[in-house]
Amino acid sequence: MTQDVAILDFGSGKITVLIGRRGVNNTICISGMGECEYAGFSDGEFFEPEQLSYVIGRAITNAETNSRTNVSHLYIGVPGEFTNSICQEISMSLGRKKAVTEDDIDALFERGNTYGGHPDYTLINIQPIYYTLDDERRLIQPVGLKSNKLGGLISYILAENKFVDFIDQIMNELNIESHEYVSSLLAETLFLFDDIKRDQYVVLIDCGYIATNVVVARGDGILQQFNFALGGGHITGDLAMHLNISFTQAEALKRKVVLSLDVGEEDMYEINSGRDEALSFPADIVNQIVMERINSIAKTIAKSLNGCIYDFPEHIPYHLTGGGLAYIKGARDYISKVLGKEVEITAPSLPQFNRPHLSSSMGLLDMILDHCPTVKKKSIFSKLFGK
Repeated sequence: MTQDVAILDFGSGKITVLIGRRGVNNTICISGMGECEYAGFSDGEFFEPEQLSYVIGRAITNAETNSRTNVSHLYIGVPGEFTNSICQEISMSLGRKKAVTEDDIDALFERGNTYGGHPDYTLINIQPIYYTLDDERRLIQPVGLKSNKLGGLISYILAENKFVDFIDQIMNELNIESHEYVSSLLAETLFLFDDIKRDQYVVLIDCGYIATNVVVARGDGILQQFNFALGGGHITGDLAMHLNISFTQAEALKRKVVLSLDVGEEDMYEINSGRDEALSFPADIVNQIVMERINSIAKTIAKSLNGCIYDFPEHIPYHLTGGGLAYIKGARDYISKVLGKEVEITAPSLPQFNRPHLSSSMGLLDMILDHCPTVKKKSIFSKLFGK
């Protein structure tokens, strides 16, 4: 039985803290959850940094109250906006033909670790894309196999020091005894796709409220990631601006949209004005506003993937998660049409938590529960978190 662990996830519009443990049959049991909306971030900067300590503290307190426990150690997910993924081909001689050990893998990882003391980045995760032996076969797990050489394509994920230093300061202010950093995108990718799926490559699109992350992954690591400041909140902003309504009204209107409908001039969307009266908007105009912004997001996704330096199969579908687009009815089909690709909505396969906007938070919790030292996997944990 594992003990409770706590994670903090930075969404682009909401901060989430989860406290949970591993249950029977590898389930996840949530004992506490705290959420707090905040101004978010864009282009590597928080919009209201002076408010961040209060918002994080409130989310932690809410989770502690729900779980009736105190958070002393916190695992912090670093958003893709503040991370960089670098893959390196690394090889080394084993001296003689022998069975590959975990220590050999550690040495391989360390051979490519040139990031100690880096002025701009801190290493937070090391993961293999694949391994190779002396016969050049690509393997997922080489331990126990005999070879005189070990190599592989290894993914190193780095967090920006300005993010780490700023959050370190907040953790001290909140009297959190200790904390560690983890890549949110890596956790999400490992959680949403099984080993077989990842071995065949995956493309994950996490569209949030004001930021979107695009990940190309294989094996246990991220090959390349792309981040840009567009999300569901921009659709809300477009509706508010073009229709001259409040942001709250625009958000309510967005939730009414059905892009798959063949709407005519007489079709209307209705929302409550907040004064016990209905506001009506032409469905064709509203849909056009929404589709124009989704079109912009989709084209930026395509541009990002066209810049990927790694080849991945043309036939694989793209997977859409996050709360920015996944809940707009018909958005998946429209994105698929613009991209010319099959797009699937992807979410946690957990009862009560099978919602796209929870992919990152649940991924972080699942990763920590799988690899934290309390379940006696310290060597795996050390490699996973770049220790």
